[in-house]
Amino acid sequence: MRLKDLEAALQDVTDFDNPNVKLEQYATSAHLASRMIYTAQSTYDDIRNKVVVDFGCGCGVLRAVSQPVFWGQGMKENSYWRGVATQSFPIYTIGLDIDSSALAIAQENITDFEFYVDLIQTDIVTDPLLGFRGNVDTIVMNPPFGTKNNKGIDMAFLKKAIEVADRAVYSVHKSATREYILKKAKEWNVECEVLAQLKFDIPMKYKFHRKESVDVMVDFLRLKKK
Repeated sequence: MRLKDLEAALQDVTDFDNPNVKLEQYATSAHLASRMIYTAQSTYDDIRNKVVVDFGCGCGVLRAVSQPVFWGQGMKENSYWRGVATQSFPIYTIGLDIDSSALAIAQENITDFEFYVDLIQTDIVTDPLLGFRGNVDTIVMNPPFGTKNNKGIDMAFLKKAIEVADRAVYSVHKSATREYILKKAKEWNVECEVLAQLKFDIPMKYKFHRKESVDVMVDFLRLKKK
């Protein structure tokens, strides 16, 4: 499937209807999500036939783009493409999130798009995720940036993901934190590659927002254990 078709398909994924500011709930845009998963598969083969987990899955945009339904044109009506894509993409996908309301929206998207996903409500920062260790290939995430009451939560997500993923972690972080993340990656003895710098479009969602949208420069990162 072409990248532009993948992005177009994601426009139909349901977004947060009442986002929680304390959890910094901003849905990953279709533009950003499509490029993250497309790159993870086409360049690194980190999605096909892998166990993929979405940390802080929210309404499920990142998880959606890794699903077979988006990788075969007209797949809902075409059993051939459905079969091809089902054999070509994740053998198991899991979404983790702390917020039950977000998971309810994710469940709606699962039903609407016929995804193959398990959803689990948990606090990623405090949950040791012992059952996941040794059983997860790739983790994808757009963690909270830690700009309100969650200082450091972005790094807590990142460290936990590195501990859990056997193959690779794909994550998005504010470009302003790049040097700090590269420094921490060295301390954690992991390789960290900045795959791209992208614009994260944050629309007017909360009362304190004064503009219709704001573009935040973010780094799309790939990390793996040495």
